[in-house]
Parts: sequence; structure tokens; C-alpha cells
Amino acid sequence: METFKDFNGGTVKLSFKNHSFNQKPEHVLVICKMNDKWLLTNHSKRGMEFPGGKVELGESLEEAARREVIEETGATIKELQFIGEYEVSDAKSTFVKAIFYASIDKLDGKEHYFETKGPVLIEGDLLTLRWGPQFSFIMKDKVIEQSILKLMQMR
Repeated sequence: METFKDFNGGTVKLSFKNHSFNQKPEHVLVICKMNDKWLLTNHSKRGMEFPGGKVELGESLEEAARREVIEETGATIKELQFIGEYEVSDAKSTFVKAIFYASIDKLDGKEHYFETKGPVLIEGDLLTLRWGPQFSFIMKDKVIEQSILKLMQMR
């Protein structure tokens, strides 16, 4: 398990094992790829980032991951794989997010993408590109770096 500070000064504990924390994950982060391109969503306030969000009542983590990807990008997942989970703690709260990798089957346009401006396909080295001003602070986090590196090891 690795521990570090996030962009907002919170303490992050990252694990590539399931059930690593006392608290269950109530959020998901989905690292998506389609035809060798990264699929992100353009969040209205934060900028480009991977899809994700809160797990709804009665929903499994996998169901939440699939729903968030559809809502925020219009994409249908072909394959979904668990990568890990991380805990974020600050003075006010603690939450846990599950991290998934999604291979995208197809991308359909939608009329409404909820709090995002829709899908963005990125080609190239995302570990370098993510530092651009158009990317969300979430993309600059060590969770993204370590998850992509872990994904490369798994593939």
C-alpha cells in the first residue's frame, strides 16, 4: 500500500487489492480505453478526467462503473476489470473509491451527459499529457499515475 497527499492536501492510501480498507468503496473511477485511445469525459467544472462517481443505492460497484461511463461519455463497456481501490481522508471526511479498467465496445452520441460536456478521446502518453491545463486536478493525482502503470503491468 502506498500513502501520499492529493492535490487538495488529503491523505491518500492506494492499494491494488480488493477489500483493503475498513470502509467499503462508495465511489468508482473508471480508466477507459477505446481502440488504443484513452476515453475521458470533459467535466463542466474540473476539465478532462476519467468517468466516475458515486455508487447508487442497491447498485454493485461494477454496475456503478458501467452506469457512470454511459452517463458521462455515452460509451458501452466491453470488458470491465478491477484494478484497485483508494482511500482519501481529510479533516472533514474519509471515502473509498474502487478503480476499474474498461475496454470500450462502442461510443454513442447522447443529448445529455449529466455534469459533463461528453466524451473526449486522447491519443498518446497520458502520463505526460495529463499535466496540461485542460485536465482535471484528479488526473494529476498519483492515483492515476500508479493505476496506469499497474494496468500496463497487467496487460
